[in-house]
Amino acid sequence: LLSQNYNVICLDNLFTGSKNNISTLLKNPNFKFIEHNIISPVQIKVDEIYNLACPASPIYYQNDPIKTMQTSVYGANNTLEIAKKNNAKIFLASTSEIYGDPALHPQTESYWGNVNPVGVRACYDEGKRCAETLFFDYFRTYNLKIKVARIFNTYGPRMQKHDGRVVSNFIVQALQNKKITIYGDGRQSRSFCFIDNLIDGIISLMNTNDAFTGPVNLGSMEEITIHELAKKIIKMTNSSSKIIYLKLPENDPVRRKPDITLAKKHLSWRPNIKLNHGLQKTIQYFSKIINN
Repeated sequence: LLSQNYNVICLDNLFTGSKNNISTLLKNPNFKFIEHNIISPVQIKVDEIYNLACPASPIYYQNDPIKTMQTSVYGANNTLEIAKKNNAKIFLASTSEIYGDPALHPQTESYWGNVNPVGVRACYDEGKRCAETLFFDYFRTYNLKIKVARIFNTYGPRMQKHDGRVVSNFIVQALQNKKITIYGDGRQSRSFCFIDNLIDGIISLMNTNDAFTGPVNLGSMEEITIHELAKKIIKMTNSSSKIIYLKLPENDPVRRKPDITLAKKHLSWRPNIKLNHGLQKTIQYFSKIINN
């Protein structure tokens, strides 16, 4: 956005983020950082809002599940109020987690999901489902310009070393020649989208006409089992790590892959960075931060 001469205000409470990630932007006169928790209201004047607030890794969102739910629900309400006051277009980063442990594969936007509303993951799953509800109620009530994306597993440079998600876990463990921890038997599958592709999809969604609200799936169609991912990362890092298997967490989805027909049609978007290339870039990043 800065490269397109936008003025950008970044709000973050730094719970899972780091100012190191934006260190190169802080001297840019078109960029302003505000440390703020979106659970609390904030007054700003803007034309567009990208609401990406909420920890997305289970170890972080389960650390304080009440705050996680509040971030999704109060955060959605507070950003929607800003959009209403400014007549601004607003984007919601929803999630593939709203599909829960899906009975439909691949997942389409018309699928209502299979979520345990009282499970340990519900603070995130149901929080995002509620945020979507708020967005569409504001759209119907106030004719607000909304864009909703359901984001599937995403990875890339600037993830935290102890993020807790599978790609960063495996890469860090492999680079340090530690045991690779797989939860479950490793036959569960995911589709991993490189961060650059996701950003292109989000920008493309925001540039669609006002009639297109979403929700729209953004993710990779390149499905891989967790066991295959572990073996691939071990090979790419020349690691001596061995794989160990631990108990699968409660309500962890068995298969996850988006149907991106809508994104292809309305956004002219599809991810073009293959898993091997994206992993290579991510491995290079973690190699630098582990060695420093």
